[in-house]
Amino acid sequence: MQPHRAEYALRLGIAANAPRLGTAFQDINFDCAAWNLHREVTTELALTPSLKFSLTSRLNGEESRSGNSFRYRTVQVQNGVERKTRGEVDRLDGETRVGIVTPEGPERQVLPLQTLMPIAAIGQAVDRLDAGATSFALLMFAGEATSAAFQLDVKQLGADALPAVPPALKPVPAPPGRSWPVQIAVTGLGQLSQKPLLSVRARIFSSGVLERMVVEAGPVTMTAYLQSLQMHPVQCLNR
Repeated sequence: MQPHRAEYALRLGIAANAPRLGTAFQDINFDCAAWNLHREVTTELALTPSLKFSLTSRLNGEESRSGNSFRYRTVQVQNGVERKTRGEVDRLDGETRVGIVTPEGPERQVLPLQTLMPIAAIGQAVDRLDAGATSFALLMFAGEATSAAFQLDVKQLGADALPAVPPALKPVPAPPGRSWPVQIAVTGLGQLSQKPLLSVRARIFSSGVLERMVVEAGPVTMTAYLQSLQMHPVQCLNR
């Protein structure tokens, strides 16, 4: 895992002329003691000339270098209505404890010990792919949406499984290192017997950078194409 800032153009569907949906960015920094994660997704969809749906989702978090704690704040603005949450996740005494404060009040959860924080989950996925694994499962905590744990079922795909970048978008040089096209089925921790909530196809690089993402959630398919990439300094990572 390497610190970086990646910016994406979002489109509705996988066609080369699919309509624009919005933008997203993920900025990951490391200050020698903790990982700092900033993520924002902004979308606007015109259902009719007079009816539009807009959503902005922001997450700011700090994950300890050990991966044993995560502090985060989220803001979601849907059609002008704002909702804020904040939470703390700690791995202690053989379990993962979650404390969340929402507009409805405080909540507490206990998750399985093997639940990974967001940065640690990306790092472990890269490690397994680099070791030659073609399929595996992870448990990961996600602060957005329901602030819960999800099972990620990861499997490698063929090189042609991802869409080409639309001609209208600018090409971005790929980061150095190995990469793997993968599919990730995302299922709620308490709903493992049901269909996945969503499916994600993407190319993941050894640095943790993602590109050419295809997110399928029910009848809706969204694509995210890398439009800008800045790798941050990594002086502290090996200390």
